[in-house]
Amino acid sequence: MLFSLKMDAEVDNSSRLFKLKKRRSNRSYPSRSLGRNSYQTATKVLGDVQVRKQQPHLYMCLVGERGQSELLSMSSTSPDNTSFVVDQDLRIPGMGGYYLTDLHGLMCFSMGKKACIYNPSTGQLLTLPKIKSDIIADQGQTRYINRYYIGYDSVNDQNKLLCTSVMYSYSLSNLKSEHWVFVLEAGGSWKKVVTHENYRPHTPFPRGQSISGSVVHYLAWHDMYTCAIVSFDVRSEELTTIILPEDVRANMSIPALALKAELIDYGGKIAIFEHSKLKIGGIVILWVLEDAEKKEWSKRSLVLHPCHRHLVQDTEFILKGTTQDGKVILAPVEMHSGFYILRYDLQSNDLRKVDIEGVPNRWFDKECYYDLRLMSESERVIYLET
Repeated sequence: MLFSLKMDAEVDNSSRLFKLKKRRSNRSYPSRSLGRNSYQTATKVLGDVQVRKQQPHLYMCLVGERGQSELLSMSSTSPDNTSFVVDQDLRIPGMGGYYLTDLHGLMCFSMGKKACIYNPSTGQLLTLPKIKSDIIADQGQTRYINRYYIGYDSVNDQNKLLCTSVMYSYSLSNLKSEHWVFVLEAGGSWKKVVTHENYRPHTPFPRGQSISGSVVHYLAWHDMYTCAIVSFDVRSEELTTIILPEDVRANMSIPALALKAELIDYGGKIAIFEHSKLKIGGIVILWVLEDAEKKEWSKRSLVLHPCHRHLVQDTEFILKGTTQDGKVILAPVEMHSGFYILRYDLQSNDLRKVDIEGVPNRWFDKECYYDLRLMSESERVIYLET
């Protein structure tokens, strides 16, 4: 599915920007330069699906405590992809995206109170309209957040953006939430999701997104100690919730926002990646949802090989998503010189250090937030063209 878009990041004009065009399979689509440098993309078309062949590319979003931000593009400099170097600064004025999500070569992040869709292969940006929330704040409710997730409906060949809007008080008390969907097509607009009678308000975990087919999954909290998996069927636009069993939550032994457990795709199944003992004991616990209907879980403990323990002993890590082939990306909570991330292959229990070079020194040793996305080879890409 290819979209032809005329981009304007300053105006809410998505209804006239999306214009669907049918393409002949023998037509080529050149990659565009992003700043000083460019990278070549070889493309082939399989039916209606366009696939991009390229070396893995790493994108890094950084946001400072005063709102300054950068979006860096990094290329692999080693055959085994254990070293990346910054090759482009893709900085977007006004960008404030604390959490990147991606699908099929598109990124999504927030810019103020609006969602933005960004195509790093062309440098084009689409700003979606602001959501007019129906949530009415009660006294003491001062925290309002939006979390965005990209999903794909393969039956109707539609990409959709899910937004979970939340209002809550201190310690997640008096929590209210609602959900909105935006179909990325001509005339698209935000539509509120109708929830079931037994729906329980929740706030999404800052991380923990897993896309399995046409379903988006994320971790969420109903209160400080009640954790659940929320699933959104992109085609039917229905939400379902699975409360984590008591033994799973007890084993995690963490309150909300402690950032020690994340949701991942593990061999096509939903899994909780719990890493509170990674630094001290070199241990990761995987809770795998074996049967969603029966709510059956299995537990697996992974212990790092002795030769890998030194990589985690002196640093606190946080999960920053997974690669297309299922490897977990771990990154230091704090940024210092000599910055690197870890790539963890859960199937072989192999941990590899990935050196990151070229990040400006002004981001080190200070309060800042950053997010990472590693786009692997053979990702299906939507090209946004003017």
